[in-house]
Amino acid sequence: MKYKTIHNLPLPVIGFGTWRIGGESTPDPRTDPASMNALRSALEIGYTHFDTAEYYAGGHAEELLGCAARESKINRDKLFITSKVSPEHFDHDNVIKSCENSLRRLGMDYIDLYLIHWPHLGMDLEELFCALNKLVYDGKVRHLGVSNFKLKLLKQSQMYSGTPILTNQIPYSLPNHTYLENGVIEYCQQNDILITAYSPVKFRSIRVNKVLTEVAKAHAVTPFQIALAWLVTQPQVITIPMSFNSAHIKENFDAADVELSAEDMLLLGNAWKKTE
Repeated sequence: MKYKTIHNLPLPVIGFGTWRIGGESTPDPRTDPASMNALRSALEIGYTHFDTAEYYAGGHAEELLGCAARESKINRDKLFITSKVSPEHFDHDNVIKSCENSLRRLGMDYIDLYLIHWPHLGMDLEELFCALNKLVYDGKVRHLGVSNFKLKLLKQSQMYSGTPILTNQIPYSLPNHTYLENGVIEYCQQNDILITAYSPVKFRSIRVNKVLTEVAKAHAVTPFQIALAWLVTQPQVITIPMSFNSAHIKENFDAADVELSAEDMLLLGNAWKKTE
């Protein structure tokens, strides 16, 4: 596994996302066996960064992740756990309470990275960071970040945060260049902020794009692996794919080792522009 280092912290370029683990916006216990199998597979394969949120399955994703981590017997300090506070809890006391509830569900003493999940119209960012800074000071959270933040809010977050903003988690993939076009990715790359790309392979045309399939064939890997490699080859970019299929979980992990040339990167970066 390759790593990106940000503020002296090395992070694997491929992590494991937990959206749909244990359900979607509410718990769905029927998915628990498949969810636990996916988490166990990821831990056995060697994933160490797991991304979750209090919103995922109404907190049940955190419970299952905590259970799988304990089962694995892997030392807590070998794992990097990200979770997020939801917009309905964006006031000082509820931020503290949300974090404490996430810790309880995870069965852990601290969260490595705690994110503001979505920007919310009218939110008091200064109050939010007052609570987040307290969580860091109290040792319940190690690092802070944001998710889905555009430039103005990202810069404000840097001003209010008592510690460096570690990441901005955003939708980013071969066909989705929104945060390239609005300047966020370039700003992050120039200001020591990691970009965590979510939904990296969730697009219908992945199998039919000619450039992608040709590059994948040349490297003897899958189009999905090339799509992930394209992301993590870029400076300051990591990604958090998710799958319930153990073979796909391994393929995603192995995508970190795919070496793309500058020509590959250019061809792939333009591939969807040519088909639009």
